[in-house]
Amino acid sequence: MAIVRILGIDPGLNNMGWGVIESEDNRLRYVAHGMVTSRPAEAMAARLTSIYSELAKIIVTWKPQEAAIEEVFLNKNAGSSLKLGMARGVALLAPAMAGLTVAEYGANLVKKSVVGAGHADKVQVAMMVGILLPGAKAKADGADALAVAICHAHHRNAPGAVHALAAAARGDSRVNP
Repeated sequence: MAIVRILGIDPGLNNMGWGVIESEDNRLRYVAHGMVTSRPAEAMAARLTSIYSELAKIIVTWKPQEAAIEEVFLNKNAGSSLKLGMARGVALLAPAMAGLTVAEYGANLVKKSVVGAGHADKVQVAMMVGILLPGAKAKADGADALAVAICHAHHRNAPGAVHALAAAARGDSRVNP
């Protein structure tokens, strides 16, 4: 099986984590990670443009072949959810415009794939990312983005399994492939 380079994205408006790994069979290798930030004082259009430009540079620099992004949950604050949704839309658009396939995974599935528990906290996720990807010293959003990439590496060739695991992570016994 060929080596596949995967870009994982943890969406956010202020801080968007990204991580790049390589996957070959069941072996994973850390490549890079970082954070895309935008300034709250700027207009929304400028912030989204900045996020898009930075993600486009990351794609050109690290040359991933596939991308994966974490789905977001809705906040109680509708305004915050809307703003996060806009940032997530840009995070979906940047790799799609570069010709990459983009997979989406729920947060519980990402955590379950990396930690073994769908409700793991950020510290547990970062610790397991460090174990699974020696050399990755990622924290917070960077570790979450690498976790999304790891989740994709595990599930990219099993679309039916993704639906079943996602349903199980939601506690839903129905599966719609």
